[in-house]
Amino acid sequence: MPIGLEVSEIKKLDEMIEKRRQVKQGQMLYANGDPFTSLYAIRTGFFKTCVVNEDGREQVTGFQMAGEIIGLDGIVSDQHSCSAIALEDAEVCIMPFASVEDLSREIPALQRHVHRVMSREIVRENGMMMMLGNMRAEERLAAFLLNLVQRLHARGFSQSEMVLRMTREEIGSYLGLKLETISRTFSKLSDDGIIEVKQRYVKILAPDTLKKLSNPQTCQTVL
Repeated sequence: MPIGLEVSEIKKLDEMIEKRRQVKQGQMLYANGDPFTSLYAIRTGFFKTCVVNEDGREQVTGFQMAGEIIGLDGIVSDQHSCSAIALEDAEVCIMPFASVEDLSREIPALQRHVHRVMSREIVRENGMMMMLGNMRAEERLAAFLLNLVQRLHARGFSQSEMVLRMTREEIGSYLGLKLETISRTFSKLSDDGIIEVKQRYVKILAPDTLKKLSNPQTCQTVL
């Protein structure tokens, strides 16, 4: 939420939160086609958003972590265009969108913040299209890892170590790569001394090299 609010405005924001919801690992927060009523602020945990292709295969469209807002996909058509699934036990704060709209008219700082969140989604989509269209497997994975660790670091975690909440298959689905390609690329980055990998634990050993591999603008916008 935006900073610099008056005490009365913060109180109104608190009152807007309808309730908190616990979401167990593997459970859906909302499904593709569900009516859109609320935005969800992730308080703890990790989510993936995905759609199912015509042939029944799952396509991951994003990964979201604590401190981020999900559910924006439902604004355009009043129903969700993807499903949100918890990758670990999580908790979200439910914000009815009608209340968000009403309060945004009262608090300009909140309105600007909502617009920034929506703009960030548009920029993320553009970055994703550039990644899938122009980047090799190594570059895609480097951009993914760098962006992920930067987002985690902004939340107080290590700037060089992380535990991946998603599987290799889910990463491949998101990056448009086959599982075999993802596994091979992880191994190559490890053999080259750029990262250290132990199952889901990843340590970045050569951050400058990882940055050179990826497009810096894409790293900042993708995911």
